Parts: sequence; structure tokens; C-alpha cells
Amino acid sequence: MQNWPGTRVQLNNTQPYWIDHLDGDEDLDGVLFVESESFTNPWTREMYAWELQNRSVCHILVVRTPERPVVGFCAFWLVVDEIHINNVAILPDLRGQGIGTTLMNRVFDEATRLGARRATLEVRASNEGARRLYERLGFYVAGTRRHYYTNPVEDALVLWRDC
Repeated sequence: MQNWPGTRVQLNNTQPYWIDHLDGDEDLDGVLFVESESFTNPWTREMYAWELQNRSVCHILVVRTPERPVVGFCAFWLVVDEIHINNVAILPDLRGQGIGTTLMNRVFDEATRLGARRATLEVRASNEGARRLYERLGFYVAGTRRHYYTNPVEDALVLWRDC
């Protein structure tokens, strides 16, 4: 078993996993794969490359297992004392095991360490699984962005919570 430097977690009878900072092109390849498996309009390598030019603002945590270098991730911006969660996803075959909850709690810990006091994100109105996760994590609906998403066109719910 590989010894990753990040936070090691094991839930019940599931495989162990680690949460760590994005590290290089191989991790970015993994993030892009998780994106493609999770979203109808995934971000491109160029979009992430642009984001990663400013590492003081852009932060990406990845979830690793002994078998796969990236099975999930969360990309967020730190803007003054708030984080904006841009993308968060876990590979479909690993959802429902608590990995997303653990990842998000690690994100909040990291955000607090960086000086953030609040977190925000947008979620598709129809994404019931994500909405349930965010509600369990203490997010509340603060507004709606009409026709925010494409492929298909859909409203986004704007969510907030304190870190």
C-alpha cells in the first residue's frame, strides 16, 4: 500500500483513501477524468491550467486510493475571507460511501486554515444527491441564478455556509 502524505481515512469496510493537494500533471489528468465522468459540461485542461496560474487563489484537493491516484477532487478559490467551491466530484462508482463528506470537511478545514470564514457554491437545481450532501454540510439556499448551466440549460441554486 502506498503511503500518501495527505489525510488518511477509512470508512467501515470501504477501501482506505487519502486527501491531498493536487501535485502535477498526473493529478490533473485524474481530475479531468473525474470531471468527464461526473459533469455534462466538464472543465477542460486549459481551464484548469488558467486557474492554476494563481496558486494563492486556486486550491485543489484530490482524493486518492491505493489503486487509483485520483478518485475525487474539490477545486476552490480563496477570495479574501471566503471560498468559492468551483467543482467537486467523486467517481460515480465510489459515491455514497462518505468520501464526498470527508473531502468537503477537509476543504473547510483547509479554508479555515487559510483564513476563510464562509463558503459558497452553485449547484444544479436538479442535482438531488449533491443538494442533500450540501444540506447535510450546513449549506443553505441564498438565491437562484436563472439559466446558469448549459447542456442542458438549468437554474443554479446559490448556497452559502459558515466555515
